[in-house]
Amino acid sequence: MKIGIVTRDENSWCSARLKEAAIKRGVTPVCFRFPQILARVRYGPPASAVNVDVLSDLRALIIRPIGRGSLDEIIFRMDVLHRLERLGMFIINPPAAIERSVDKFYALALLEENGIPIPRTAVTESHEEAMRAFFELGGDVVVKPIFGSRGIGSTRVSDPEVATRVFRAISYFRGVVYVQEFIPHGTSDVRAFVVGNRVISAMRRVAEGWKTNVSQGARPIPLKLDNELESLAARAAEVVGCKVAGVDILEGPNGPLVVEVNSQPGWRGLQSVTKVDIADEIISYVIEGSRR
Repeated sequence: MKIGIVTRDENSWCSARLKEAAIKRGVTPVCFRFPQILARVRYGPPASAVNVDVLSDLRALIIRPIGRGSLDEIIFRMDVLHRLERLGMFIINPPAAIERSVDKFYALALLEENGIPIPRTAVTESHEEAMRAFFELGGDVVVKPIFGSRGIGSTRVSDPEVATRVFRAISYFRGVVYVQEFIPHGTSDVRAFVVGNRVISAMRRVAEGWKTNVSQGARPIPLKLDNELESLAARAAEVVGCKVAGVDILEGPNGPLVVEVNSQPGWRGLQSVTKVDIADEIISYVIEGSRR
C-alpha cells in the first residue's frame, strides 16, 4: 500500500514522523509538493506527481499545510483535491474542511450555528463599521487576519485611537477587519488533538502573555481533558468536517469557548508531553479510512 503525503518539505518534523509511522505499518509513503502535480481533464491520468498516478497508485492523501501561493495557485490546489475526492480518493483532511477551517469567519459561523460556544466576533470591510464593533465588543478586542495561523498578525487593541489607526490601515490595503472580543484567560489555553471523532491527546499551552501559540514560545503542559472539554473539541472538529484537527479552547470566566479549528495542525509541542504516538494514530486512521 502507498499513501501520498503532500508537503512542502518531507523532512520537516511532522512530515518525517508521518513517513516513519507509515513505514512501521508496512505502508510506503510517497511525498510530493503541490507544484509537482500535473492535473488532466478528458485524458488521463487525472493527476500525477513524481511519476505516480495519484488516483490509481495511492490509497489516500495526507495534506500537510496547503502552503503560501497566489490566489490562482491556492484555488487550483483546492480544485485538484476536490476533483480527486469526487473520483474516490480518501483525503485527510477533506478539501471542504480545509476551506472552512482556514477561513476564520466561515468556521466560527458554522460553529455558532451548531451550538458551539465561541467569542463574540465581528467582521467588516469598513474601518467605520469596525470602530462600531470595537465599542460593541467592550473596547478590548483582538484583531486577527481572517486567513492566518500560529497567532501571526494578531494584536490586542484597547485604545480607540490605536483601533482607528489599525482599522484604517487594514481597510486602506483592502483587507477585511476581523475583530473578536478579548476573553480573559490568564496566560494559557487548551489545544485538543482530534483524530477521527475522538480526542487522542491534549495539552495546556502556557505563555508569558495572552498569545499562547507554542510556535511563539508558549510552554506545553500535558493535560487530561474532562468530559465537557473533550466532547466540545470533538464536536467542533465534526462541525467543520475535520478528521484530524487541533482545536483551540479558551477557558473564559463564563465557560469554555472554541476560538479555532486547525485543519493542518502541527504536533511537535504536544508530542513532547504525551505518550500517544500522534503520527501513528493519524496513519492508522488513514489506513482504516482508505479501506472503507
